[in-house]
Amino acid sequence: QVQLVESGGGSVGAGGTLRLSCAFSGYSLSNRCMGWFRQAPGKEREGVAAIYTGATGGSSAYYHDPVKGRFTLSLDKAQNIVYLQMNSLKPEDTAMYYCAARYGGCWSRILDSSENMEHWGKGTLVTISS
Repeated sequence: QVQLVESGGGSVGAGGTLRLSCAFSGYSLSNRCMGWFRQAPGKEREGVAAIYTGATGGSSAYYHDPVKGRFTLSLDKAQNIVYLQMNSLKPEDTAMYYCAARYGGCWSRILDSSENMEHWGKGTLVTISS
């Protein structure tokens, strides 16, 4: 069965950086949409970024508007790891961050709903102080 394990969360000040990792196991990482969602206290889970693992000639990634230009997804297919590089962090980025996966490709609206994903990790906490 698919297993997702997140790591890399922590506490940093505004303007800082963090890199989250998601280790994927159980099945091949090929032909999957891998994503990150986050949930702040008292708020609904929201999509952050997603990437298709089967893209060739460059990645096919989608980003939530508030993180565009600050967050970057990348894949290490040899290690089956998905990274979320987070720069210029803001207090409003504070949340539990969850790695998610689904079989098949991503699409432009995939981040609109957590129901679009099939598998979930347990999350890693990110806290940004002002």
